[in-house]
Amino acid sequence: MRIIIYTKNNCVQCNATKNAMDKQGIDYQLVNLDQDPGELETLKALGYRQVPVVMAEQEHWSGFRPDKISALAHTAIQG
Repeated sequence: MRIIIYTKNNCVQCNATKNAMDKQGIDYQLVNLDQDPGELETLKALGYRQVPVVMAEQEHWSGFRPDKISALAHTAIQG
């Protein structure tokens, strides 16, 4: 499963999301919007206005969502 986390520098919720994913053993790719601002338009087109934005297969969300991260960990174990 490919998971992408869109982040920005000094983002508390982004760091919490990355730490929770690491703790669950979930592999992910980071896209830093401060370094790659072109991706920002893609996220805005999807209606997002805050980071982190997590994209995972058929699902995506913004903000720190421990419930969604736990569900991803469960899916990764099952799949």
